[in-house]
Amino acid sequence: MFDNLSDKLDKALHVLKGHGQITEINVAETLKEVRRALLDADVNFKIAKEFTNTVKEKALGQNVLTTLQPGQLMVKIVKDELTQLMGGDAEDIDLSGNPSVILMSGLQGSGKTTFSGKLANFLKNKKTKKPLLVACDVYRPAAIDQLHVVGEQIGVEVYSDRENNDPVAIAKAGIKHAKSLGCNVVIVDTAGRLAVDEQMMTEIANIHKAIEPQETLFVVDSMTGQDAVNTAKAFNDVLNFDGVILTKLDGDTRGGAAISIKSVVDKPIKFIGTGEKMEAIDVFHPSRMADRILGMGDVVSLVERAQEQFDEEQARKIQKKIAKNKFGFDDFLSQIQQIKRMGNMKDLMGMIPGAGKALKGLDIDDDAFKHIEAIIHSMTPDERSTPSKLNASRKKRIAAGSGTSIQEVNQLLKQFDQMSKMMKMMQGGGGKKMMQMMQNMR
Repeated sequence: MFDNLSDKLDKALHVLKGHGQITEINVAETLKEVRRALLDADVNFKIAKEFTNTVKEKALGQNVLTTLQPGQLMVKIVKDELTQLMGGDAEDIDLSGNPSVILMSGLQGSGKTTFSGKLANFLKNKKTKKPLLVACDVYRPAAIDQLHVVGEQIGVEVYSDRENNDPVAIAKAGIKHAKSLGCNVVIVDTAGRLAVDEQMMTEIANIHKAIEPQETLFVVDSMTGQDAVNTAKAFNDVLNFDGVILTKLDGDTRGGAAISIKSVVDKPIKFIGTGEKMEAIDVFHPSRMADRILGMGDVVSLVERAQEQFDEEQARKIQKKIAKNKFGFDDFLSQIQQIKRMGNMKDLMGMIPGAGKALKGLDIDDDAFKHIEAIIHSMTPDERSTPSKLNASRKKRIAAGSGTSIQEVNQLLKQFDQMSKMMKMMQGGGGKKMMQMMQNMR
């Protein structure tokens, strides 16, 4: 996400990162390029102009030109202003009701139904809530079917009434049903249209008035850029919604919606969708997003995702196996599964500072571990638990069975051996030896 914008901002700030003499003239030129980069990313012209004017005032007010590291200070000012532009702090979702009612709104095709499922899954697993999904799109039977499929996928019940074509009555009946089941969150998925129209706005306003939700969220496709911001304004004028959800941030996103939307409607972005999987949902942190836009990575989110997937019981078992030299390929496979559950590989790599630029133009497949898994699955249980048994003829059989080459099998064995030694050293506290080994692995 934001690859193009990140690249252009990096080029714009290049002069001020210690690659030339810093003057008031090239600060102005740099900010002109920053403004151009924002406009190319489909940021509203007025917002882009106000942004660069504020940065210039702060830069000259803090005497950037006379500091020892003017480039770094300038980048910090740009990062701080980007953070403020996108909302400043992360905003929580209101779950105060009993049950808490969340109304989902947005255009057709924005990813509303899928995100309703993602949100239900998030609240169930991260907030230990018992959600119910309510299907209020009376115009598209496929939308009701889709919500039922999503509900089944995440283990959340869905309420629908195909005989009724009154969305207000369905929403109210859904809330009543939730109370009878002991559900403490109700997510109401409403109908969308291809464009804003009077009938749609009247209908969602009636639902809103009837169910009085604790939280009204506007779901928007981030790939639509400035159009997304205009649609958000139209919905906000009718609903006065509480927050925005940006979907499809894993696509070819120029970034304009993420940067502009808070300024235009004065409502926070609360969540973002970063992929197709039900787990591909993140709380929106403006400062972390600013870091990523400026190519600084997002280590905090990376660590949080790793902690979510960390299985303490499994880790203890692996520690015992390492201590007894019994760490095998089945254990290696379980580590890979944990990494895969953390999310989209390109998204994960983009969280590592500097990695975004290095990966530019590279298409990192979500199945990056596919050939490793194929090799391991081609081994017998005995070979997986005792890798030392893998002689030349066994390797040849494994390569043929996994559709890989003997070189790839050997490469995996080498990586596995180095990883095993490294884990052993980490247990034994052999810091110096480990550093030496990591240098040899390059």
